[in-house]
Amino acid sequence: MNALLAKTDTVHPAVHRLLAEHGASASPVRLVVVAPGGYGKTALLGALDRGYRAAGVTATVVDDADQLDDEDLAKLTVLASSAEGPVVVAHRPNPRAEALRGLGETFLLPPLDVGEVAKLARHLTGRAVDPAAALALHTRTGGVPRLVERVVTDRLEAFRSELADLDEDVLHYLIASEAGASRNLDLLCALLNCSPDALPAVVDGARATGLLDHEDALLPVAAQAVRGYAPPARRLAVVQQLVEAQLRQGLPILDLARSLLDAGSSGASAATAFATAAQEALPSDTILAARLFEAAADAGARDATTTIGWARAAALSGDLDTALRLGDGMLSGDDPESRAAGAEIAATVLAHRGELARSAELYRWAATLTPHPSGATHNPTPDADRQPPFHGEDLASRSPQEFPVSDRWAGPGAVTAFAAIALVGTGQCGEGRKLAKAPAPGVAPTLFTGAVARTSNGVVESVTGYGTEALPELVGAATMLEPAFAGSPLPDSPAALAALAGLHSGELALAESVLDRALSHGVGGTLLASRHRLLLGWVAMTGGDLATAAEHRDAAAGAKLEARDELFFATLELGLARRASDLAGLQRSWDRAYQASMRQQVDLFTLLPLGELAIAAARTGAQAKIRHRLERAHAMLDHLDNPPLWTVSLHWHELHAAITSEDRPGAERHLSALTRFAGSGRYPAALAGAAKCWLAVISGSFDPRETAEAAAELYELDLCWDASRLAGQAAIRTSDRKAMVQLLEAARQFQGTAGRPESPTAVAGTAHGLSTLSERELEVARLVVDGLTYKQAGSKLFISGKTVEHHMARIRGKLGSADRRELLSTLRELLAKPTNP
Repeated sequence: MNALLAKTDTVHPAVHRLLAEHGASASPVRLVVVAPGGYGKTALLGALDRGYRAAGVTATVVDDADQLDDEDLAKLTVLASSAEGPVVVAHRPNPRAEALRGLGETFLLPPLDVGEVAKLARHLTGRAVDPAAALALHTRTGGVPRLVERVVTDRLEAFRSELADLDEDVLHYLIASEAGASRNLDLLCALLNCSPDALPAVVDGARATGLLDHEDALLPVAAQAVRGYAPPARRLAVVQQLVEAQLRQGLPILDLARSLLDAGSSGASAATAFATAAQEALPSDTILAARLFEAAADAGARDATTTIGWARAAALSGDLDTALRLGDGMLSGDDPESRAAGAEIAATVLAHRGELARSAELYRWAATLTPHPSGATHNPTPDADRQPPFHGEDLASRSPQEFPVSDRWAGPGAVTAFAAIALVGTGQCGEGRKLAKAPAPGVAPTLFTGAVARTSNGVVESVTGYGTEALPELVGAATMLEPAFAGSPLPDSPAALAALAGLHSGELALAESVLDRALSHGVGGTLLASRHRLLLGWVAMTGGDLATAAEHRDAAAGAKLEARDELFFATLELGLARRASDLAGLQRSWDRAYQASMRQQVDLFTLLPLGELAIAAARTGAQAKIRHRLERAHAMLDHLDNPPLWTVSLHWHELHAAITSEDRPGAERHLSALTRFAGSGRYPAALAGAAKCWLAVISGSFDPRETAEAAAELYELDLCWDASRLAGQAAIRTSDRKAMVQLLEAARQFQGTAGRPESPTAVAGTAHGLSTLSERELEVARLVVDGLTYKQAGSKLFISGKTVEHHMARIRGKLGSADRRELLSTLRELLAKPTNP
């Protein structure tokens, strides 16, 4: 018996116990083993039978007793009461087995636990299974031995014949369960054409298959088997019946329609199901919604609602190629509402692809096509009924009609606001202001329309006066939009525009907060997720937190980026390389950033990347390549009367570009511009003061206290990197050793708080290293860093090359550098020229 026990222990632990208790017994054992299919009843009975035979005991062993007819069941009952030897009977739990309950002691064969699953898997494969894998296998199979065996030996196809042989009602129940309908009593009764009283018998039959868990839900591997190996025609017919029943009752069908997606279902009912389910999926899963709308179209739905829904879902999920194809196709249709929706979709895509002026044209045209619910044609501007941007058409001959503004269409109020934002963003403030202030009679005051209208007002405010009211308006619009879902893709989000306004005005904490909230609420769907993430990177980089900025950049690196996002991504990389003094990285990033700028038209909302590009161009000697784009930017700003909110930052970047290229007249020109804006608020005043100090620092005559105060003001505005850089450059240019130490300490404090991983070491080295160098050592270090040999440096200082070498050795000792290469790298960082701001 021991050898037999060893062999059978891996089949099911219960075998070991039963053999130990009954295997060698000649007493009249009466045992009824009950378990669903696949639990190991047959293996257990075989082991018991061999045990009895080995012991010389005559036993009666009956498997699948629930399949016996009435006559055989009666014979078995008589045998159990009269046989002298053991009688062991096994059956599945179903109503047919009621007569077997009194035959003897009932043993309920349980599923395996996690440890037992691991043992069985090792027995079947010869390989050990780690605890995590064992737990995953147990979750997938419920510990049912047959299911474990099929998973680990990759034999799921064995389900094909088993499912085909099942009772029809049981198979239909399993298919319905996989489709998510197992809890809907009415739906199941309609499917099985039975009364509620008859349903438990079908459920019992399903339990007997061993494919359900203790809550009567399909085990994960069983659901996979039903999807992949149930007879396709029967599965399709069942799911379609369920779908039609749900549609008749007006109930949600998303789970059911999901089951039809890969079944190739077509026809009117399938098309309706897919389109209805797509609308259900749209608020939470735009990618699934796009798949369902496409399936509806493939199944025969060619109506405007389906096409519009598909285009919007595609845009929201980031598939702008499909969205633009569908949107452009709708522009030539007969239905004005569909044409308006097509124009809206195309306009949205073009905004993301860097064509904001073209986007404005399409939005304006879309707003002329759909009347308000009041019946009045929306005509916000005198020239609003001009030719459509993509297709020629005489709109003047169209008589006004009333078209219902449904959830297929964002509505004239929203697209008018989008047009206003785009117009202001391309320098057309007058037209934009007209649209933003135009009345919208009859438009429902939903959260979405309110948020969009408030966004357009905020953008108009940003170019009006000092722009002080822009940020509250944009932040308020972003907050209003967070709980709202309109099903309409956005050309930009109020959160992104608020963040840009914050970046342009020194409100970095507010910009970070509004972007974090937009990401957590999924505002704009997949379409705007990268936009929000990249702007968070820009906020972190502007504040000097390069490590966090790099994390946001990396998070967006795997996404497909459209022209606008590509520009922000590439210039974020460029800015990170510049701030890390990584010249090689700057060179690598330059080409991508420059090419991205060529695919993006100059507009108000891309001035920050343009400014970063200007500094990088100065570092790489490529100023001529972007000169025309800078001229266009200033022409646009001139057309807007140079609003301080947007203009100041560009002059600040160009100031540093001029310093880098040693263009003193250019630097003074930008300083003059910044000075003119100094009265516009704290942020312009801080940049103007810092710009004045920068020019004084590079001239070699500056007031250390004034410079320290200017740097501190930058720091107070969260411009930690800029503050540290200004203080540090001033420190290594002053001949006042007390001022040097104070400025170096300020630089260390400003930069250390910024969170840059390399900053504390570098600045600490500056504070404790350069402050210990003599004036002669500083002179020697500057010349060597500039590329002079020891002999050439000695000639300039009227000392020998050997003396220069001795100075360098002492400097290396003071700075703690391991070798000459490390020393030069450290000195380049500490003595970075003021032309590398």
